[in-house]
Amino acid sequence: MDKPIEPLTKPSRPRRSWRWRVLRAIGIYIGLPYVSLVILMGLFQRRLIYHPTHYARMLVAQSTFAPGTVFDVATTAADGVTLNGWHFLPTGSTAKTPAEVDRQLAAAPFVVLYFYGNAGSRPVNAADCRDLANVGAHVFLFDYRGYGDNAGSPSEKSFLADARAIWTYVTRERKVPPERVLIFGQSLGGGVATGLAAYACGEGTPPAGLILESTFSSIADAAAWHYPFLPVSLLLLDRFPSADRAKSITCPILLFHGTADTIVPIELGRRLFDAFPASSANGIPKQFVEVPGAGHNDVPAAKLQSALKAFLTTLGTAKADRSKHP
Repeated sequence: MDKPIEPLTKPSRPRRSWRWRVLRAIGIYIGLPYVSLVILMGLFQRRLIYHPTHYARMLVAQSTFAPGTVFDVATTAADGVTLNGWHFLPTGSTAKTPAEVDRQLAAAPFVVLYFYGNAGSRPVNAADCRDLANVGAHVFLFDYRGYGDNAGSPSEKSFLADARAIWTYVTRERKVPPERVLIFGQSLGGGVATGLAAYACGEGTPPAGLILESTFSSIADAAAWHYPFLPVSLLLLDRFPSADRAKSITCPILLFHGTADTIVPIELGRRLFDAFPASSANGIPKQFVEVPGAGHNDVPAAKLQSALKAFLTTLGTAKADRSKHP
């Protein structure tokens, strides 16, 4: 039986098309670096969001505050972490004993819980609290967990739980009625403040008001603005969805935002403002203060204090009207 005739040469492999070579090059030189970047951003996102300053211990006695104007305070979070803070008396007020501080606090028309941004610690943010004290308010400034001299690691869940612990400390342990407490949040602190206000309103104990400065509708919106080429909606662990939480907040609202803010653009502040009810449960319209030319951290103190005084006057008038017509 005859053998089949074998070809003189083996058939060559089909040549790859130029399109395949282009796709391969894209995958190697663009796709792999992009995927690597996405993975790194996902793994280290909390280091990108939170920028704490650490201290072994920060006591008022170690500061340059005038004696009797600022006092050390502390409370304990639900998981046992100690949260250290400072209590600023209104400008012009002093006290020598804890009992005297308590008497002044009991007579205060308004008390502010101040939540700062994603960087620093108490000393870095003390100037803002002095600005608030200048309008006649007592101010409580606590460091977040993992910041200053507090143990723990930052996250949205832990920040909101700690904010509730601070709220409980002020309203129960220090016996300040919720209707006299103003919740103030700056930048990322606005996400914490909004979450706390939503919690308090949901518990039937709304605060006197919610004041926000240079903050966002959500961290996802802010991250998408800074990194439009990344799938941030899939990556983020901490979202601070303030616009979603705003819908359930029934207390009076005041927002500040600079027109030149390049960290949280004013469009995101307006998006958050639009999410709040048009007016509070007691009929006070929400307010948005646009600050021409101001950036993220330089809203002029004079502008802030002027709007705050007007806001407090409105709150005081509404309170007086309710007492006349219960």
